[in-house]
Amino acid sequence: MGQLSRFQSKPAHNPMKSSVRVQLMLMMFLQFSVWGAWYGQMSVYLGKQLNATGDQIGNAYLAFSIAMIISPFIGAVADRYFAAQKVLGVLNLVGAVILFVLTQITDAGTFFGGILAYCLCFAPCIALTSSIAMRQMTAPEKDFPSIRVMGTVAWIAITNLVGFWKVGDQVTIFQMSMVMSAVLGVLAFTLPNTPPRATGAMKIGQIIGSDAFVLFKDRSFVIFFIASVAICIPLSFYYAFANPSLRASGMDFVENKMSLGQVSEAVFMLLIPLAFSRLGVKWMLAVGLIAWIVRFLCFGYGNASSEWILYAAILLHGVCFDFFFVTGQIYTDTKAGDKIKSQAQGLITLATYGLGMGIGSWLGGQVLAANTNAEKITDWLSVWMVPAGIAGGVLILFLLFFSERAAKTA
Repeated sequence: MGQLSRFQSKPAHNPMKSSVRVQLMLMMFLQFSVWGAWYGQMSVYLGKQLNATGDQIGNAYLAFSIAMIISPFIGAVADRYFAAQKVLGVLNLVGAVILFVLTQITDAGTFFGGILAYCLCFAPCIALTSSIAMRQMTAPEKDFPSIRVMGTVAWIAITNLVGFWKVGDQVTIFQMSMVMSAVLGVLAFTLPNTPPRATGAMKIGQIIGSDAFVLFKDRSFVIFFIASVAICIPLSFYYAFANPSLRASGMDFVENKMSLGQVSEAVFMLLIPLAFSRLGVKWMLAVGLIAWIVRFLCFGYGNASSEWILYAAILLHGVCFDFFFVTGQIYTDTKAGDKIKSQAQGLITLATYGLGMGIGSWLGGQVLAANTNAEKITDWLSVWMVPAGIAGGVLILFLLFFSERAAKTA
């Protein structure tokens, strides 16, 4: 609640030029289209096109987490020596070339090296697009959501296109990403100039957010941090296995129906201010964790004869993501204050998308392999019980040790 009043007390900001807003919205749309075309569908592609094993699929998603751990170092170099829009352009153009090479790979073992190389180009772009956008704003909390939401719109659009074209298990998913990455690579050089702002020597500690370590003196923040990392383990199960699991259940047009999750995400994003006033930080985070548990149970027990359960699992995405991860970003921002907020957010991103999802990708591959027989038939109920159990453990830890009072008064 304190964070909302802090936002409201800021003076009126200068409106952004319409031309700049359109450029930034297009940038977000293209960047998330590049991501959405392949990320959720890669497990199906690997299984059907390259005959990959469960652990090979897990390792492919692990490549993304490895890149997320390395990407802050690339970003730090960009902050000191190059304009952000030029780095974005170069990374997307190089990424387009690597995506073309990726389409030529026919061996699942070799694929890991290719997808790792591509992710090393893509991962820094997530922070770069946000940085470029926010540098053009006098009040990011007011201007950024309307621009960032174009990423969600893009994800919905591209996954529906994939679904209608029935290309989820074809090389076309990477070809689509390749084309859009090349387009964005060219357009990036026309974006508003975002020159390097950082000065002085590049310190490794600041890159990984060491100044934000002071937050660990607060027990509630420690619990939140542990919960954030731990819940990303089940999150990686969702991204890697939801698509093939829904297909195995008998659902058709899976990509199209999964896009309802992003629709839900957009709706619940708008409900966050109301939820803050009614629930507070602790119970918003707790509701997000409960939603993850229910969601995995729905994935496990749903099938073609009870498809509404699968729809429930998909639509819970908004509660799962917004109430825990977006609320967590706001909580971190409030706890950190102005001096270390960037490092605090970077630390959380590194720990969650890097460490948490990295562990989850590896574990998910092991669980999938253990529950898939020689005929490539997977016991999906057993697979989904693992992330459900992990989410349940995180919920218990969080309810027992996270203090609402500390969250309010920070």
